[in-house]
Amino acid sequence: MKNVFYLLLLFVSFSFAQGEFEKGNASYRKGDYADAVASYENVLSTKKHSAELYFNLGNAYYKLNKIAPAIYNYEKALLLDPNDAVILNNLKFAQKAAIDDVREVPHVGFTKMLENLAATFAYDSWAWIAVVFAFASLLFFIGYYFSGNTLRKRIYFVGMFVAVFVIAVSVGSAILSKDAASDERNAIVFEDVLPVKAEPKTDAPDAFVLHEGTKVAVVDTLDVWRKVKLPDDTQGWVPSNAIKEIK
Repeated sequence: MKNVFYLLLLFVSFSFAQGEFEKGNASYRKGDYADAVASYENVLSTKKHSAELYFNLGNAYYKLNKIAPAIYNYEKALLLDPNDAVILNNLKFAQKAAIDDVREVPHVGFTKMLENLAATFAYDSWAWIAVVFAFASLLFFIGYYFSGNTLRKRIYFVGMFVAVFVIAVSVGSAILSKDAASDERNAIVFEDVLPVKAEPKTDAPDAFVLHEGTKVAVVDTLDVWRKVKLPDDTQGWVPSNAIKEIK
């Protein structure tokens, strides 16, 4: 009986979420963006989420000129679909509307080169590249093993070597990309104007000021305070309720 109740509850929840999602889409098409936001948020309240839902919600917030929630939801969509070019494009448009323009401090060295390489694709894409080249290396090996021509054997051998090298790079990049994604705690500033404190105290002097929509990295936690870091390595403390963590 319990199982039947849970199945019925699941069905009702799914039906409600689907109905609200379609209602949100209809409101968005009519230009009623506030109603669209309300419907999409109702779907999220049922614990249902998808890249499409966050993307549509980001679009609706952007139309309402609410930059912080727009950027936040685009970032949430990217977590679920990191290679979607449309999401990335809309995120860039929303970020241009943010006031703060923080430039990343350039890092050099072999480690940074590896990090840049790993960031080229998401870790699941690197995994697929490794699978494809593993299959290719198998084909090259079969060609090498059964070929009676010396030139062809050399070609197959070189191809097999290149495939194995790409597999090693792909696996290493996938591990680096996965570790980076697991370690990072990014957040979006939701306050119109946010003074960042030099210490985790209300009466501490302001180190600098941030504005709505700026993306920060959370590097430390102390009670209701969060230590944030900008791409230019500037750091300071903000109240936890002034930002919203993406994960």
